Amino acid sequence: MLHDVGRPVRRVAMLSLHTSPVEQPGSGDAGGMNVYVSELSKRLAARGIEVDVYTRATSSSAPAEHRLADGVNVRSVVAGPFEGLVKTDLPGQMCPFVREVLRTEATFPHGHYDLVHSHYWLSGQVGTVLADRWGVPLVHAMHTMAKVKNASLAEGDAPEPATRVIGEQQVVAASDVLVANTADEAGQLIDLYSAPQQRIRVVHPGVDLDVFGAASTGGRTAARRRLGLPVGARVLLFVGRLQPLKAPDVLLRGVAALLAARPDLRTGLVVPVVGGPSGSGTDHPDALAKLATRLGIADVVRMVAPARHDQLANWYAAATMVCVPSYSESFGLVALEAQACGTPVVAARVGGLPVAVRDGVTGALVEGHNPHVWAEQLERLLDRPRLLQAMGDAATRHAAGFGWDRTAEETVRVYRDAALMPAVGADPLAMTS
Repeated sequence: MLHDVGRPVRRVAMLSLHTSPVEQPGSGDAGGMNVYVSELSKRLAARGIEVDVYTRATSSSAPAEHRLADGVNVRSVVAGPFEGLVKTDLPGQMCPFVREVLRTEATFPHGHYDLVHSHYWLSGQVGTVLADRWGVPLVHAMHTMAKVKNASLAEGDAPEPATRVIGEQQVVAASDVLVANTADEAGQLIDLYSAPQQRIRVVHPGVDLDVFGAASTGGRTAARRRLGLPVGARVLLFVGRLQPLKAPDVLLRGVAALLAARPDLRTGLVVPVVGGPSGSGTDHPDALAKLATRLGIADVVRMVAPARHDQLANWYAAATMVCVPSYSESFGLVALEAQACGTPVVAARVGGLPVAVRDGVTGALVEGHNPHVWAEQLERLLDRPRLLQAMGDAATRHAAGFGWDRTAEETVRVYRDAALMPAVGADPLAMTS
């Protein structure tokens, strides 16, 4: 079905099938995408675009409809059992999910939605059906891609299945506009998925400057006192889901190598790991704590449960450095949030992190995941407190250019472009692997 070219975008069906924007990021399947969908939706609504976020219900007690903000409703639809399903089980629930979304939409006047915006490939598969059924454009954001992840797997991590690779290819072929976080991701869509360049728009994710920007003015000492951390400590912070992809073990091994070379740094060193098990990390939820014990650094490592944004801002502001050693990151919201709090970031030179972190200015980018290389970089910066202070100041200024308001403004332009484009048809015979 062709969509009505030029139709103004007033209402959007936002699809986030596998994780809800109201869930606490940092464990399970809740992460940066939850933040992205929540913050973008609220700011689109502030610009006059109503948003319904459709997600799969994971609890019988959760309301079918939750008002996230004025103009933003989260609609949890029943598709499969509430509990016991992991993300790899969800392809089998896409048909029930589509059915329930269509049933909900049928209660509205004809032509209720003007556009579908899907996030992650599972939602993209659903979006291809809904957009075609309603005759509206489909805008899709990959967030992560199977071919990219499989090219840089962490040791012991399972590769993404062929089902996902094929599914992503189908979504790319069917989308009217593909949103990429960075120019690098846009290139991956073109090179790995044969995406037409003219249908790709680069829109950087943002950071909540009201929450994280304010933390930079409160001071490190105050943040440490609020968290019960020693005021004079050297704090190397990890924030994120505990799974091989995010590589918290690389930081711990790096810290062990650092202390082996510089035992004088042990006094006052604190390594908080803020997050919960996710993905294959749920198979061994205590693996990281056991690793810290085997490495002989359990005395400096603190395992901390996932934190709300206001509390997370305290952790960022309290840190000497935030470490992001991921094997793959489409952008790296943690790096951006940390910098908004005035904290330098040491990150792996992968994915969108070279955009989020200005190497040598707001932090440092590390080639590869060798613990000894990480140890050398951490040692170099810990021995240069003036450099760290200058990087922290620059980090605040850098992050200020990535507010969610800017992301929303650019997304509104993407919607206008999508509404003006002739509809694309998904021809499976034309797809290439």
